[in-house]
Amino acid sequence: MRVAVIGTGYVGLVTGTCFSDMGNEVWCVDVDEKKIERLKNGEIPIYEPGLSELVKKNHESGVLHFTTDIREALERCNICFIAVGTPMGEDGSADLQYVLAVAKSIGECMSHHMYVVDKSTVPVGTAGKVRACIQEQLDARGSDLTFDVISNPEFLKEGTAVNDCLRPDRIVIGVDNEGAAETMRELYRHYVLNTENFILMDIASAEMTKYAANSMLATKISFMNEISRICEQVGADVNKVRKGIGSDHRIGYSFIYPGCGYGGSCFPKDVKALVRTAAEYGYEAQLLNAVEDVNYMQKHVIAKKVKERFGADLSGMTFAVWGLAFKPDTDDMREAPAITIIGDLTAAGAKIVAYDPKAMDEAKSCYLKGNASVSYVDSKYEAVRGADALILVTEWKEFRSPDFEELRKSLKNPVIFDGRNIYGSKVANKYGFDYYQIGVRESKA
Repeated sequence: MRVAVIGTGYVGLVTGTCFSDMGNEVWCVDVDEKKIERLKNGEIPIYEPGLSELVKKNHESGVLHFTTDIREALERCNICFIAVGTPMGEDGSADLQYVLAVAKSIGECMSHHMYVVDKSTVPVGTAGKVRACIQEQLDARGSDLTFDVISNPEFLKEGTAVNDCLRPDRIVIGVDNEGAAETMRELYRHYVLNTENFILMDIASAEMTKYAANSMLATKISFMNEISRICEQVGADVNKVRKGIGSDHRIGYSFIYPGCGYGGSCFPKDVKALVRTAAEYGYEAQLLNAVEDVNYMQKHVIAKKVKERFGADLSGMTFAVWGLAFKPDTDDMREAPAITIIGDLTAAGAKIVAYDPKAMDEAKSCYLKGNASVSYVDSKYEAVRGADALILVTEWKEFRSPDFEELRKSLKNPVIFDGRNIYGSKVANKYGFDYYQIGVRESKA
């Protein structure tokens, strides 16, 4: 099949590349000429394991094309995915300006029947706005061309997106007629061997499914972080509590790991957008508001522990920070806990020496730009040399089993603040560190 994907950001590039890898001919479209040239030259603008190799292979084989010309792409294809960003507006709602701009271009440029697929994460009712926008342009042209609007939300996880796309655990399709449904069945027939995982529903329900899924996962994280704070107060160990409740198959272990808060491009934005959508219909989403509040407070927990240990004024102190990305295996720092933690510490007078395997360029150019109290080094051990304490924020694999003897020699004080609870009390018992984690009272050497 011939497919156009409008937008070469995270979702668009992964989606288009994986469609081409399944034998479809794909045109990826973007208004950014420099990005398109870089992609043609094999330069990938994001870090995602396995993506670079697939882009290069399929572009060289002639089934993956990159262009700035949407008209060219639409002339060659009858399926068009909208995969542009929906950034969070000032009021928490999803900003649809880019989605509707693409819809306008589709209406202006399409030359035959088109299946228009919303892949971007959009609130309920967006398909209707896309439909109206396309129809308005067709009417202005005096055209009687027809089209279908379909909802097909993405469920990609940063760090495993290629595998998620090629081997999805479910494909959700929102349609309003059988012809559109059959087209999507044909497109995805090689992806889903078990037809139970191909889930057809109405468009509004499909749009709602993505927000509900991410809000559910965010709720589990905030619930466990709330429990962690109660555990500290009563003297319980949240790591043991997690095992106790996770063994119940109705609960499970996924997304109940305590930490320093969630971040990224999805959970914060989608929870806020769902809260806003509910408000537009006159409903106060009390639980989701609480999820947001708990996450906001959780991002400040590590800095609070540091101040309790060293005092409110951190002037003259230096802290090593391991991890800047919001999660491992990505360079994405959107809403990352590291931003809040570092901001709190430098506001108290501290200096930060940071190391992350992939996200330091993002930090320097955007998220921590202008913070003169932050410096960057090329290795984890260089970061701790002469630091007053180590703060672990992102649980990259290379941080999981460090040389604790080396750490102890390098740090001024044998103190670790573990924002992801990956080391455990053995650090204090075996290696002589003062060890602070989430949801457990501190362990002293």
